[in-house]
Amino acid sequence: MSDFPWLKFYPASVDKEVDCQAYSSVTELFEESVRKFSSSVAYECMGKTLSFQDLDRMSQYFANFLTYELKLAKGSRVAIQMPNVLQYPVVMFGALRAGMVVVNTNPLYTPSEMKHQFNDSGADVVVIVANFASNLEKIRSEIQAKHVIVTELGDLLGALKGMIVNLVVKHVKKMVPAFSLPGSVSLKSALSKGASHQFKSVKCSLEDPAFLQYTGGTTGVSKGAELTHGNIVANMQQISAWMKPKLREREEIVITALPLYHIFALTVNCLAMLKIGAHNVLITNPRDMKAFIGDLAKKRFTVITGVNTLFNGLLNQEAFKNLDFSGLKIAVGGGMAVQKATAEKWKHATGVPLAEGYGLTETSPVATCNPIDGTERIGTIGLPLPNTEVMIADDQGHALGIGERGEIFIKGPQVMKGYWNRPEETANVMHGEWFKSGDIGVMDEDGFIKIVDRKKEMILVSGFNVYPNEVEDAIASYSGVMEVGVIGMPDPKSTEKVVAYVVKKDGAISEENIIQHCKNSLTNYKVPKEVYFIDELPKSNVGKILRRKIKEAHMEKMGIKPE
Repeated sequence: MSDFPWLKFYPASVDKEVDCQAYSSVTELFEESVRKFSSSVAYECMGKTLSFQDLDRMSQYFANFLTYELKLAKGSRVAIQMPNVLQYPVVMFGALRAGMVVVNTNPLYTPSEMKHQFNDSGADVVVIVANFASNLEKIRSEIQAKHVIVTELGDLLGALKGMIVNLVVKHVKKMVPAFSLPGSVSLKSALSKGASHQFKSVKCSLEDPAFLQYTGGTTGVSKGAELTHGNIVANMQQISAWMKPKLREREEIVITALPLYHIFALTVNCLAMLKIGAHNVLITNPRDMKAFIGDLAKKRFTVITGVNTLFNGLLNQEAFKNLDFSGLKIAVGGGMAVQKATAEKWKHATGVPLAEGYGLTETSPVATCNPIDGTERIGTIGLPLPNTEVMIADDQGHALGIGERGEIFIKGPQVMKGYWNRPEETANVMHGEWFKSGDIGVMDEDGFIKIVDRKKEMILVSGFNVYPNEVEDAIASYSGVMEVGVIGMPDPKSTEKVVAYVVKKDGAISEENIIQHCKNSLTNYKVPKEVYFIDELPKSNVGKILRRKIKEAHMEKMGIKPE
């Protein structure tokens, strides 16, 4: 790594190389943490806490159930489909301790999406929250999984509180459609049966798969990135080294609003924070901003992670600005570009920089991050993590120079083994040991990298490349704008034209206001030709604005046939 310019700007407190094989598996890390932090709080949700000791015991019970009751062998796939609740870490760590592979699944999947992921992964068992079990019923006969375990939201909240939550969710809020899954067992029953067996941890190596983490499928059928124990241990070590200067064992309270089934929260919040004995507060429904801010008000939290839309949403709530931020040490944004306007507002409101990081499912996920020592650069994704190399490359895979735009290539121990059962797809994204991200970036003379945009979402205007991120950043800086999504549409005069969809914060703004504002900060060909106002932008499960969906809706609105 000695030839790379970022080394001279590397945070002095961060090692440039870390031991990415310090643990033989994720389970070895887990078992060290539960011994070390036994009586400390590991997770909290809806006011109920689980200590590391509780997590140790309950995950043993679940591992026993899989091994002794269901007779599943090492390497079996366990699909988990639930939001952030206490059951999630219990089931996930239980499966890993049994030597099995976790298949993280979005609870909001449609039945057809569930069917694809369960069958593609070869899931042997599905663990699902009751709220979404009716969707599983629709495809039960079409999937190969032999076993189904059902849990209710309040199952681990204690007898009285759990009963009340389950009754309210089911009968008052009507959030649990009727379902019938003959042969399924309850998670409570599974844990009870597992308690009757003697636990024996199944040894895994760094080469063994730990997670099948499915991509969003925005470019076709979703694919499972096979992340080994070695990939996850490496990234956990890299993240820990990056955050170490500010974090202390047993002292941190981490807000986890992103779902644990998403790779960002899984590795950063769940595993890297587990290593230091952090108190992890799980937010089940961050879209309920009032309740979310109420949870934040109860804790002198020290770490928070999220995506741009989450931070932007909080900043637009008056109650958020009145919170106590005196304990906050680190705020990290990822999953999508952090807009400059959001980062500046965050720093003003909290006094703490919003450090943007970058990575992909295929890189476990973190590849780069801004320093957390006060030398962050807003608008960049920072510097490569320890043991990681980043190259800006042309279409032939040749390195480009400082300031030149090209595809971001990543090399490091966190790069996936490959796409599950898809060797051709794997070959398409690899250039030797380098992973081709599909993102366009540029590196400055100090080694800081800026994401320009997704390669496939670039807009071609009269032979010039226009990147939606840049236009969105400009529009987001206008005071009356809440959110914005920019797309390219066919145009007979210029190949494509820039089209913007805006969610207003101030009802008085007009299309002319937005266009004039853009003319003040963008070259003419980058200025939107059309601006539309909308009540809400389509988003992914973690709040990432989906330009693809905006484009599909726009084409339908205009009567344009899909490409």
